[in-house]
Amino acid sequence: MTGNVIRRLNASDTDFDGHLEQLLAWETVANEQVEATVAKILQQVRTHGDAAVIEYTNHFDRRNLIRAEDFLVSPQVLHEALARIDAEEREALEISARRVREYHEHQKQESWRYTEEDGTVLGQQITPMERVGIYVPGGKASYPSSVLMNAIPAKVAGVDSVTMVVPAPEGEISDLVLAAAAIAGVDRVLTIGGAQAVAALAYGTETIASVDKIVGPGNIYVASAKRAVFGHVAIDMIAGPSEILVICDGATDPDWIAMDLLSQAEHDEQAQSILLCPDAEFLDAVESSLQRQLAELPRASIAAKSLLDRGALILVDSLEQALKISNRIAPEHLEVSVADPEPLLPKIRHAGAIFLGRYTAEALGDYCAGPNHVLPTSGTARFSSPLGVYDFQKRSSIIFCSPQGADQLGRVAATLARGEGLEAHARSAAFRIRK
Repeated sequence: MTGNVIRRLNASDTDFDGHLEQLLAWETVANEQVEATVAKILQQVRTHGDAAVIEYTNHFDRRNLIRAEDFLVSPQVLHEALARIDAEEREALEISARRVREYHEHQKQESWRYTEEDGTVLGQQITPMERVGIYVPGGKASYPSSVLMNAIPAKVAGVDSVTMVVPAPEGEISDLVLAAAAIAGVDRVLTIGGAQAVAALAYGTETIASVDKIVGPGNIYVASAKRAVFGHVAIDMIAGPSEILVICDGATDPDWIAMDLLSQAEHDEQAQSILLCPDAEFLDAVESSLQRQLAELPRASIAAKSLLDRGALILVDSLEQALKISNRIAPEHLEVSVADPEPLLPKIRHAGAIFLGRYTAEALGDYCAGPNHVLPTSGTARFSSPLGVYDFQKRSSIIFCSPQGADQLGRVAATLARGEGLEAHARSAAFRIRK
């Protein structure tokens, strides 16, 4: 460790692999006490519906709800919030929404089919989910970008109904969040949160229709509840702390790179910011910049702990080595801050979102670039993808046999079925065989 801002590692050191593993280690949401509390809440909501939702919301969010209607937000309230926010904020929301919508329009999958020589038709039918629930953190915190990123892909997919749940501790709720819901076309907004909101979306209550999928970030209780209801409904992912990994050739302004690292560190004390660079002097410059700029941030204490506990400046011997380490980490956000990033792109196997070039700050992706900011974390980019339209579409196989096709396939199926000892299967297929 150099100084007290962030650790320094050298990828050529013999003990580097062990240090990297220690750096990447993160405790999941599994927690026996949390899971026990969540299990009780889920059971109570499943059994008692609205009454349990009201009871838990009043307790955890310090509300005075009496009836279910008290947590329902009318479309009029959404549009009033849209009218209240200032013109600059409204324009920013509308530009972001337009860009997110345009990007996700390119993701729409279409049904397809083909006809074989004997007339048998095979294909795939694409249909949207009927109902989706989105969870948005609430209270005095304002995350309108979360509304746009979760709701717009669902609407582009053609989902019939999007229900948004957002906690309102002591009745506090951000106008920006409500305005974003209006712009995104959210169909129904409920001011409830926590595990009780996840339970209501998963199981339904007297006034809340159950959904097919729940998406969106939340605290450890929300994450644990999503894990518990998975299988009864679909979920997007169990998200870990935010991450950024920067690969730099040492020629970008060190202040830019330092602030990019800080942009993740200010999220959360467990957020992770890592820089890979083959230039030791550049790492020194970034470290000095981190210390200087950190002191100017409103969330300096959070960012400082994040950098100290989970951040690293790593000296590599080449950009090729940096790419290998990056693929091992499989970061949520990957900045490739080099003179010519395009040749490196095919070598990137695992990353949630890839930001190419010196001018592409990760923060642009959080708000308005267009691609989704709901991304796989904690190495899950090895097998997971960003949230998208495809997460709200289902695929059904189409099989339409001609008489000739039924004859040919029936012979094959009957043989295989008898080989598996399933005579009814064999006879079912054989009934269509021409005699």
